[in-house]
Amino acid sequence: VAGLGNYGLWGTRHSVGMEVLDRLALELEVAKGWRMDKRCCADVALAIADGLQLVLLKPRRFMNLNGLSIASAAEIYKLGPEDIYLVHDDLDKALGKMAIKLGGSARGHKGVQSCISALHSNEMTRLRIGIGRP
Repeated sequence: VAGLGNYGLWGTRHSVGMEVLDRLALELEVAKGWRMDKRCCADVALAIADGLQLVLLKPRRFMNLNGLSIASAAEIYKLGPEDIYLVHDDLDKALGKMAIKLGGSARGHKGVQSCISALHSNEMTRLRIGIGRP
């Protein structure tokens, strides 16, 4: 589960994916388990939910390069694109509205496009979090 965003720019609408990952880590009681993994240039926490082992990932890159971290982590943890869940902001959804999308185009989202390019696939499941337009 990868939270897309601009690392270090906390509290901004475009980093909502990373904020969702922080809350998920709290819910799964692994919030103190975040560690920097230089191999994929990301903060990583491991968790178990409903018997599934999860890799929570927050890339330490700008949004348009998030895919590089996610592709590296996929290689390290032996994950295919179909195993990856992206959590990201969506300008076209009203603030707070959410939608799940399986595959498809990036719809102009630079972080999603980076993931599609780095993984050579668009098969990732996406949780789109509405942030509305300014």
